[in-house]
Amino acid sequence: MSILSDRINNLAESATIKMAKLGRELAAKGVDVISLSLGETDFYTPDFVKDAAKKAIDENYSYYSPVPGYPDLRKAIAEKLKRENNLDFNFNQIVVSTGAKQALTNVILCLVNPGDEVIIPTPYWVSYSELVKLAEGESVFIDSTIESDFKISSEQLEAAITPRSKVFMFSSPNNPTGSVYTREELAALVKVFEKHPEIYIISDEIYEHINFLGTHVSIAEFDSIKERVIIINGLSKAYAMTGWRLGFSASSKEIADACDKLQSQVTSGTCSITQRAGVAAYNGSLDSVIEMQKVFLKRRNLVFDLLKDIPGLKVNLPGGAFYFFPDVSSFFGKKTENGEVIENAGDLALYLLNQGHVAVVSGDAFGDPKSIRISYAASEDKLREAALRIKNTLALLK
Repeated sequence: MSILSDRINNLAESATIKMAKLGRELAAKGVDVISLSLGETDFYTPDFVKDAAKKAIDENYSYYSPVPGYPDLRKAIAEKLKRENNLDFNFNQIVVSTGAKQALTNVILCLVNPGDEVIIPTPYWVSYSELVKLAEGESVFIDSTIESDFKISSEQLEAAITPRSKVFMFSSPNNPTGSVYTREELAALVKVFEKHPEIYIISDEIYEHINFLGTHVSIAEFDSIKERVIIINGLSKAYAMTGWRLGFSASSKEIADACDKLQSQVTSGTCSITQRAGVAAYNGSLDSVIEMQKVFLKRRNLVFDLLKDIPGLKVNLPGGAFYFFPDVSSFFGKKTENGEVIENAGDLALYLLNQGHVAVVSGDAFGDPKSIRISYAASEDKLREAALRIKNTLALLK
């Protein structure tokens, strides 16, 4: 009998972190591994943000901060939402957390009761379903395909709704596919939500600035449902601040107060120095963000050309984020040189790591067992070499 709780025993390990760990273990043995597994930019935090953090240290920001964040940071976030997204939030509707993952956790634990259903389009970020599991809710998945650009239709959404539906949770731009919902596509989903006022919408917009289709569109822009939308965002992707750990939720005052209450018992306020850096980031120029977006667009086009040249891979052109999510099912059933059979995407990801020395992530963890996720948050030289290794390694399968 396990001494550990059912809660932790039933929880899956993060697949992205697991593959990164395996890649590091192989690299520690002297193997030249190219890691395309983590969702982390290879840029550095902008200097003006780092300078604000250094200044905060010198000014002795070393004490407990308010649980939902410093008021001037929350005001800066509210102003950002108005300036960049045309959304009206009071600062007391913003709760700052230790990363967007904690912001998501707060909201899910505050909204979901045991047995409540959370509708999640697939593919989805690995932690969505596990966070629902922690809340003792039930995930209801709506499958999408590469042919639909990994986006769901309003008809699929309507068919998934039951009397137990409580939350709809999605990301745009999407992790792991890079797909971006257009205003017209979101409007079609909104028409469904208008008929179901009991459903809340969690909109994960952490990749909003890595968007190649133009201005980011938030589902919170639709007046008819905006009171039920909870926005999740943060500094990690746009400002290359994954290790700084600052995310936020923007929601109704009732939900914000609930998240504040929960966070007060779990972590209290997030790092004071990071928050001062966050004030600078959200009040500052987007120049570094725009330059990063240009680099990612160039990389996306490069990797698309490289991947579509690999026989057996089915690839679409993502509209944002920094991932490709190719369908690799044509390789299932094939054998390695050692006679091992590739049964699924997990087998293929391990094969690419051990044989080709490229770390990618199996699509199983994202709700799509036919695909793998490839991050292109790496230099062009590494991306070219990685694509060549993948092509040559896959060609060995018979």
